Amino acid sequence: MRGGMGNMNNMMKQMQKMQKKMAEAQEELAEKTVEATAGGGMVKVVANGSKQIVEIIIDQEAVDPDDVEMLQDLVIAATNEALKKVEEMTNETMGQFTKGMNIPGLF
Repeated sequence: MRGGMGNMNNMMKQMQKMQKKMAEAQEELAEKTVEATAGGGMVKVVANGSKQIVEIIIDQEAVDPDDVEMLQDLVIAATNEALKKVEEMTNETMGQFTKGMNIPGLF
């Protein structure tokens, strides 16, 4: 009976260690940024690892009062691409903790 409790305590320690490493990895991700562009670089969006948009840079040439829809489309495209890159970066970083586990909705 005693061996079972020892295994359980060891498993709990390993889980706590993994949780700490995961928290550290999430903090590191929050400090990283990715950038994406649209329209040949006319719109640039920078996002951080917390999936927050931290900067949008729009070239003056992209601002056409007669075609606001194009600018809106470029901003959306660059934003979606930046968020996609954040998701890929997150999966790459956090995937090391879930190798071999199938836990839906974990990240």
